[in-house]
Amino acid sequence: RGKRAGSYGALLMAAYDEETDMFRTTCKLGTGFDDETLRKLPEKLKGARQDRRPARVDSKLEADVWFDPEIVLEVRGAELTVSPVHTAAAGTIRPGAGLAIRFPRFTGRWREDKGPEDATTVKELLGMYRSQLKRTKASP
Repeated sequence: RGKRAGSYGALLMAAYDEETDMFRTTCKLGTGFDDETLRKLPEKLKGARQDRRPARVDSKLEADVWFDPEIVLEVRGAELTVSPVHTAAAGTIRPGAGLAIRFPRFTGRWREDKGPEDATTVKELLGMYRSQLKRTKASP
């Protein structure tokens, strides 16, 4: 029943941590998918499906279905925030907290030109977060 029957309600997204060769979670993505994309999602992800969380994925969250980090999607968000749930840059800004993408939205672009290790890294997210803080402090 419903628009997402037979597909996935949301995808747990991650950024690559090149220092540890791990993928650290950044958000749960459920917005921005059109009907056609939702229909194709199970087929597109079929080859990456796993019985348990992949060893290279660091997550505090449990997923109904796990996938190897193989596919890169382009995601936009309102801002980066400190999160007690996500593991990207965990402990860097605040003990026990990582960075998360607030209000994530799929742009519609499958980045088939990039491998998962080539996508935005944890280090780049940290740089974006710090840059965002500087802009916020500079605003009246």
